[in-house]
Amino acid sequence: MPKGILQHINDPKDIRALEIVDLIQLAQELREFIIDIVATKEGHLGASLGVVELTIALHYVFNTPKDKLIWDVGHQAYGHKILTRRREIFNTNRQLGGISGFPKRSESLYDDFGTGHSSTSISAILGMALASQIKGTKNMQHIAVIGDASIASGMAFEGLNHAGDTNANILIVLNDNAIGIDPSVGALKKYLTNVKKGTAKDENIFECLNFNYSGPMDGHDLAALINELKRLKDIEGPKLLHIITTKGKGLKKAEENQVVYHAPGKFNKETGDLWPKTSEKQPPKYQDVFGYTIVELAKNNENIVGITPAMPTGSSLKYMMEQLPERAFDVGIAEQHAVTMAGGMAAEGLVPFCNIYSTFLQRAYDQIIHDVALQNLPVIFCLDRAGLVGQDGATHHGIYDMAYLRCIPNLIIFAPLNEIELRDIMFTAQLGLGQPIAIRYPRGRGVTLDWKQKFNKIPIGISQELKKGTKIAVLSIGHIGNMVSDLLKSMNEKGQIGHYNMRFVKPLDTAMLKKIFSTYESVITIEDGCKMGGFGNAILEYANEIHSFVPIKIFGIEDVFIEQGTVEELHKIAKIDISTLKNYINNLLNTD
Repeated sequence: MPKGILQHINDPKDIRALEIVDLIQLAQELREFIIDIVATKEGHLGASLGVVELTIALHYVFNTPKDKLIWDVGHQAYGHKILTRRREIFNTNRQLGGISGFPKRSESLYDDFGTGHSSTSISAILGMALASQIKGTKNMQHIAVIGDASIASGMAFEGLNHAGDTNANILIVLNDNAIGIDPSVGALKKYLTNVKKGTAKDENIFECLNFNYSGPMDGHDLAALINELKRLKDIEGPKLLHIITTKGKGLKKAEENQVVYHAPGKFNKETGDLWPKTSEKQPPKYQDVFGYTIVELAKNNENIVGITPAMPTGSSLKYMMEQLPERAFDVGIAEQHAVTMAGGMAAEGLVPFCNIYSTFLQRAYDQIIHDVALQNLPVIFCLDRAGLVGQDGATHHGIYDMAYLRCIPNLIIFAPLNEIELRDIMFTAQLGLGQPIAIRYPRGRGVTLDWKQKFNKIPIGISQELKKGTKIAVLSIGHIGNMVSDLLKSMNEKGQIGHYNMRFVKPLDTAMLKKIFSTYESVITIEDGCKMGGFGNAILEYANEIHSFVPIKIFGIEDVFIEQGTVEELHKIAKIDISTLKNYINNLLNTD
């Protein structure tokens, strides 16, 4: 780090000792520091660059960590982390054993609440403020920073609605940049745009909710921000400060292409240019297989519609939004609404593909049960990012879906081995199943170069025998089965090991299981999900039901939260990697 101010900032107290002119220089250095690290280590870039001045102003005006500060989602908290005693270790951000890419209570006393999913900050800060009142704690401020995309979520509205009916001493900073990961959508976005233009209707929505509203103001004017925060500090009750910022501020490429530079990967820190990807032909990403396939199917089936809660680029529903815009819907950060809207469409005879990241479907659990499965509506859930997702860490791993969905009546659960199976199950589902289905697939690339093949219908509840054996049967679910196939090809196991691509977590292929239990001496199950209640448990339950005494070893993720790291590193930690499986199989084979 070049000589300057940032290298001397070890704590927010150091910021409060500076003059305004020094704070402006600090903002420049902080931006350069974030760009320098993220250019090589990767991570979320644009959001943190957009709130540099706000971050400095908040820590300058408020007495953190005594005053409570929550960053909604946490994409924008890099500057906060750097200024709160983590500058020296910020190069470990999102790395195995390093600091988290999101605020995390166990990491720092300055991280007042863990925020990896959006729209939780208002509820959390209100809870803290009310707790302070109950405990009789005085002279404490409570601040939440939330974006315009996140504040449109139902949970944020619930928090606003309650907060406005209290005298809690809270400040909501609305960071309005008209973009979340993709551009913000919805009527509230249009309202905020009108507020910025000065063309909004007379009544202010936040004032109507009993908030003391101020703004909109330039979120990059550090001196003005500090003055306004100082003024608001002395006003009691619920307050909302509306600031306008530019996502990616300070890096021209990031300002010009805010979607790409939300999390751009590695780039040239001087120019902002992304480093070129490999020119070698690779299998496609599962998300793109979904995106291209739904368009292909929808062109032949006019009843197909696509729904995503604020993830059109990440899920690749953007392809359908471009080609069939009247039948593809980005509903904003609103997973509950997405699921129930899909149920409504299914009730009217449409074929809704509801594409939600596995970790975010957790936010709509009641809707899956009450609004879809209970009514046996044929919604097709496509669960992207299933399994361990890597450096986003514990808040984003999609490892609970098989367990939390398996107990729901009427719901089919399928995990494709490869891209062809993903296409085929999508094809099968849109033909009409008469009940809902969840299709789970991982982040990243598949295994098949020639993936765009003729569609074939998949019979429900039927597995595949990939390799016949005599002694040990390995039962895999989903993409991780490719690792098993690679392992068996490399082993000199003399035909003793069988491999079964089970495909369906529910319904299980009980006919195949009976055959396996009567043929093999030992059974292994492997999944990239939690062991408790997951795929392996389903196999174990069925074995018990038919009084099978064949020993079953379950490879899955133990009852712990897995932190950040590369997918390969995390598979090793979770003991679902190729070397762990190989050692276990070799030990079984060598017991004779």
